[in-house]
Amino acid sequence: MLKYYISCANIMDALQALSENNGTAKIIAGGTDLVLELEKGAYASCTTLIDVSRIPGIDSIQRDTDGTIHIGPMVTHNHIVGSEILHRYAPSLVQASYGVGSPQIRNRGTVVGNLVTASPANDTISPLMALDAVLTLQSLNEIRQVKLSDFYTGVRKTVLRPNELVIDIAFKGIEENQKSIYKKYALRKAQAISLVNASILLTIEHDKVIDAKITLGAVAPVIIHATKAEVFLQNKELTSEIISHAAELAGEDASPISDIRSSADYRKKITSILVKRGLTEIIKGAPSSVPDQPVLLWGKNSPNQVKLSQKQQIVGSESLIKTTINGKKYSLSAPTNKSLLHFIRDDIGLTGTKEGCAEGECGACTVFMDGVAVMSCLVPAARADGSEIITVEGLSDGDKLHPVQSAFIKEGAVQCGYCTPGFVMSAVKLFEEIANPDVDEIKMAITGNLCRCTGYYKIVKAIESVALTE
Repeated sequence: MLKYYISCANIMDALQALSENNGTAKIIAGGTDLVLELEKGAYASCTTLIDVSRIPGIDSIQRDTDGTIHIGPMVTHNHIVGSEILHRYAPSLVQASYGVGSPQIRNRGTVVGNLVTASPANDTISPLMALDAVLTLQSLNEIRQVKLSDFYTGVRKTVLRPNELVIDIAFKGIEENQKSIYKKYALRKAQAISLVNASILLTIEHDKVIDAKITLGAVAPVIIHATKAEVFLQNKELTSEIISHAAELAGEDASPISDIRSSADYRKKITSILVKRGLTEIIKGAPSSVPDQPVLLWGKNSPNQVKLSQKQQIVGSESLIKTTINGKKYSLSAPTNKSLLHFIRDDIGLTGTKEGCAEGECGACTVFMDGVAVMSCLVPAARADGSEIITVEGLSDGDKLHPVQSAFIKEGAVQCGYCTPGFVMSAVKLFEEIANPDVDEIKMAITGNLCRCTGYYKIVKAIESVALTE
């Protein structure tokens, strides 16, 4: 049972807390996986959450003079999607990150968290494996480097020790003669885990492949290389026949299981299809699946990471959470296992923010935290300490509704109304970011919001009407 929540001001704070808790603590960064796992009863021995989300400087993406790229432990998926460096030097990682959850999830979920969770279906593992990424692991007494290919020992199993943090992901960016792509197949276009994913990195000279890396996700207990296909492609030109045969070999390399989402045979078939599509798009020079101006729901600026000057510890419900919501300061106590959603509704009394799924799937609980849209059901209440939060109640100016709210009324975009606050919040943040979004951008902005009355046409029309009148 959770008893303590520690917000760390630096890496050494976090390492010290890990050491002191001796295996009974969990690191929380974005929390998009961990919060759900804790609610479902996983990690019964966990008594302490160690929050690293406000440590200065660990949310950066840097490229060294030798071409090595470094990704810090608080780099979120939307940091990746918004990075000019990675659009140029690691496009497959950008494509993979863009397929993670929804904008609200990508604003909280971190790449390091995606790696450490160690599900073979996680999106960012296969492109980083193809890029030969190396992880730096640190404890109080040791710093060691581990190749990502050696990091995994099984499903949700890694070599990370209980007293260690992943403090860096490093890899060489692609060169001029290299092409890369990430392909994913899932049961929905958004908010869906990979049924199969594949990353391809080719080095091409004089129209021939001189080196090939093809990594496959969700087809084995860990991410694997399609070794037969990689070897076959050596010194060959990518004709349609060569591509088809390489794709067949990739399917042979896969060793998936049958489960509730798919049969093993279907996954093998999809593997071949993804690899064929990826190789074909590379040779045709197909445009990236990520727009030049992707929707992030950040607003006008990059996320405002609230820093701490010293380590803070919240014990049960005995310590106060001091936060600002809709411009008003609050100082209230809350237990460590309470979500931001329930803190806002139960303790603050602002009930506009709704609980639909409590799993980050429906978006009814969307709020703005420190300037970006997030799912409040996946944020611990303790994370609100020192933060600035805006809920749907904070959008209007007295009796004057926000233009998005007015448009929803005018266009009849409200049916049962339960999902409406979340849709409105996503749309408002979209307009802060893009003054006149097109329909595709509108649809991307609301991928994290579900309407169970199937009222999407009027919702999109309402948002579009604001864009046309701005």
